[in-house]
Amino acid sequence: MAEYKEIHGTKIRNYTTNPDNPLTGEVWYNDTDNVLKFQYPNTTSVGSWRTGGNLNEGRLGIMSAINGTYNAALGAGGNPGSGTEICDLTELYDGTSWTEVNNLNLAREGGGGAGTQTAALAFGGTRQSQPGGPNTADTESWNGTNWTEVNDMAAANSRMAGAGTQTSALSFSGGGNTANTELWNGTNWTEVNNLNTGRSNSSGTGADNTSAICAGGETPSVTAVTETWNGTNWTEVNDLNTARDRLTTIGSKTNALCVGGPGGSKQLVELWNGTNWTETTDLATGRAFASGAGTTSNGVIFGGGASPVPNIATTEEWIGAGAPVGVWSTGGTLNTAKSAMGAAGTSTAAIAFGGETPPITAKTESYNGTNWTELNDLSTARYGLGGAGTSTSGLAFGGDTPPLTDKTEQWNGTNWTEVNDLGTSRRNVGRAGTSNTAALCFGGETPKTAITELWNGTNWTEVNDLNTARNQLGSDGSSTAALAFGGEAPPGVTSACETWNGTNWTEVSDINAATRLLMGSGTNTAALAAGGYTTAATGKTEEWNGVSWVELADLSTARYALGQAGTTTSAIVFGGVSPLSSATEEWSSTSTVTKTIDTD
Repeated sequence: MAEYKEIHGTKIRNYTTNPDNPLTGEVWYNDTDNVLKFQYPNTTSVGSWRTGGNLNEGRLGIMSAINGTYNAALGAGGNPGSGTEICDLTELYDGTSWTEVNNLNLAREGGGGAGTQTAALAFGGTRQSQPGGPNTADTESWNGTNWTEVNDMAAANSRMAGAGTQTSALSFSGGGNTANTELWNGTNWTEVNNLNTGRSNSSGTGADNTSAICAGGETPSVTAVTETWNGTNWTEVNDLNTARDRLTTIGSKTNALCVGGPGGSKQLVELWNGTNWTETTDLATGRAFASGAGTTSNGVIFGGGASPVPNIATTEEWIGAGAPVGVWSTGGTLNTAKSAMGAAGTSTAAIAFGGETPPITAKTESYNGTNWTELNDLSTARYGLGGAGTSTSGLAFGGDTPPLTDKTEQWNGTNWTEVNDLGTSRRNVGRAGTSNTAALCFGGETPKTAITELWNGTNWTEVNDLNTARNQLGSDGSSTAALAFGGEAPPGVTSACETWNGTNWTEVSDINAATRLLMGSGTNTAALAAGGYTTAATGKTEEWNGVSWVELADLSTARYALGQAGTTTSAIVFGGVSPLSSATEEWSSTSTVTKTIDTD
């Protein structure tokens, strides 16, 4: 058996603490703890779904570029469910939103799709001229801008599955529970060997016309039968765990994800490893006749139907098992434990000012990524204040002294200087801004308000209000692109989220958990929310991608009224209550985990 030195090129070393930058898989001996330790990447153990941008028109039976990606997908045609009309609409997805582009030449639904967002193939389906029939053999090729009619299929068909690329595609199964398989070589369709089990409303995927998988469908009874294609023949392999039809499959012949179906299967998801199907994380929105693209690592599912409304517009993005995930780790300790402070800066250059120790304090501290250092105090001690800017160009505004205050102070890296006051005295405000000359103050307690004020370096000016008056909210961003989320709003704690474009606030997707006294960092398109109070102190962390929120790893210590700085890839939280804390936690979006080896 090979020894550790032969594998890694070095002996196991002794350290009084853990090494600064251990290699993944490296083992070392910690003299202080008297244990062996090692490091490995922190990844998801199971996959997860997050909400993406909505289609412009919800519909089922969309033909998809099956070999597209989660951030470069194409969907064409489909049935909006408005009467009997079938559409020719084509939409492209960029990982955030769908954009309408040039339409199909022939409106239809329930056809097959292959290829990518810039080189796709759409074939077969049910024509618009007579909804419900007849089927078509029409084939169209997409070049990234337009659809062009090319040679027809050998037989008109619909409710079939497709796989492959624009120049190497496969069509199989379909209406009338057929076993027909046709192969596309970039010019013509050719009938090849049939499926072993004829079926309609099955699903399939594959890299090209030599490698594919077909799962489920109607025979006419609902089936779990799975078959794989090697370029010549279909071979029966292990069945789905749950028989179903009108399902969606993405991925490859050896790594596939099977999603949805009717009735009790509409949220069901199964993962194929080349040998067996395993049930995994359910869809958030159940659906049948959906479409998709991507892989078992990063995929996307969109559209579909769910009785009684057969026109789903929602998109869900799949992050597969084994993907890197963020983690919180211990950082340096504040010199003074406190809560409800102002904050500004980054994860390696932050300032924390004011707050409650108790009593109310004016203390200011700076963080360099390792330690906190006391600096010159605020001119006015207060808590519940807003903060913006950087560690060398900061702004403090509002808060409670008591009473509520409108005071504003600028920080130049050394001293605080009083400048012109806010228009409205308030505490527990939302805040955004990248320097001490450009900031935004919104919401807060006067009591609860929706007032928004803009700072230009000299004066505060009232601008358009939040849609939801609230205090104790989370926030981040700049004076022209901010985010407000959570907080306390009548009749209680809210999950509402709004984004600011420099002129107006717009309501967007809510955070997953209604929370107050939470903190935020990042921008209005890439944000992190952490901690807060629901019915008790929470350590929940959520990430915003500009469209939706997804839950990530919790803080090590649940707390509220905390400070936070940084981005979605590198952030810190500090202080807070539950109980009163001086602890700092550091966030890394693709971190590693250190483990102790049990030698007993």
